[in-house]
Amino acid sequence: MIISLLYRATRALLSVPAVLLRRGTAKDAELLVLRHENAVLRRQLPSPLRYEPADRFWPAALSSLIPRDRWSGVFPVAPGTLLAWHRRLIARKWDYSARRRRTGRPPTASALKKLVLRLARENPRWGHRRIQGELARLGHPIAPSTVWEILHAAGIGPAPRRTGPSWREFLTTQADGIITADFVHVDTITGRRLHALAFLEHGTRKLHVTGVTAHPTAQWATQQARNLTTGLGSRVESLRFVLRDRDSKYTSSFDAVFEAEGVQVLLGAPRAPRMNAHCERVIGTIRREALDHVLIMNETHARRILAEYQDHYNRHRPHRPRGQRPPEAQDQPPAVHDFVARGLLRTSVLGGVINEYRYAS
Repeated sequence: MIISLLYRATRALLSVPAVLLRRGTAKDAELLVLRHENAVLRRQLPSPLRYEPADRFWPAALSSLIPRDRWSGVFPVAPGTLLAWHRRLIARKWDYSARRRRTGRPPTASALKKLVLRLARENPRWGHRRIQGELARLGHPIAPSTVWEILHAAGIGPAPRRTGPSWREFLTTQADGIITADFVHVDTITGRRLHALAFLEHGTRKLHVTGVTAHPTAQWATQQARNLTTGLGSRVESLRFVLRDRDSKYTSSFDAVFEAEGVQVLLGAPRAPRMNAHCERVIGTIRREALDHVLIMNETHARRILAEYQDHYNRHRPHRPRGQRPPEAQDQPPAVHDFVARGLLRTSVLGGVINEYRYAS
């Protein structure tokens, strides 16, 4: 009995190293299987693996337990990448910037910002100090500088200028009393450059090309202003503003012609063609519809071409701001329902460059 027990105990003791050895062999075999499985999965992926910050933690932390010569077979990234991950892990461990207490003023609540913008929008004559006083009366203590910063960030200017209309709003509301001026250059067939002075009435879109010359001077521009006011006659009394750019050919004599009729001269900003957009656009229309399709021989020919196009522009060409009516038309023509009974007539303008259509009476 005692011998049997000793035999069993001795056998058990002798089997412990074998068990330990078998466990190490099993672990190595399991690691080989997992590594082979990872290699197969990497070959099947269409793009390289992307690790999130949380995914980088374990490879970086466990890298110190594995010899560096075995990293290439264990980790799916280059050794340099693994070392970079480890450096970031250590740097984040000793980084106390996120834990540092916030200093300075506390941030302004979004509801209070909306209230500041509402008061500024509903009271355009209030400045930032007036708004700050109203907020203090409502029980919201806030510094005037904070109110100014909120208004400035929202693009709201100081109170005296906040009520003023924008340039587009001004041109829209004052369109009936505005006439604009700008120069048009015309190149002849020989390469000689001619200049014409064009005026456009904003309200009616009526075009006035007052003259053509090869040598525009300040005296010539002043004479064109006199010709315009004379041609307008009593209609000049309906004008309130003349808009022009800062060309040196517009002198005080040019402005005096309009000021004598009670018309105020407005100057556009330097290099700002959009401030005179209506006149710039009609000049582009003249080029696209007439000048680009006609070879100009000389100054007389250019004057005749521009006069013929001016007549077409004012008498026949439709305009969207006027409900597709020409500048000189007061009412829309009556609707035509019987297309067959009335013949359609065509009139050629500028030798066929432009066609005008009307029904036979």
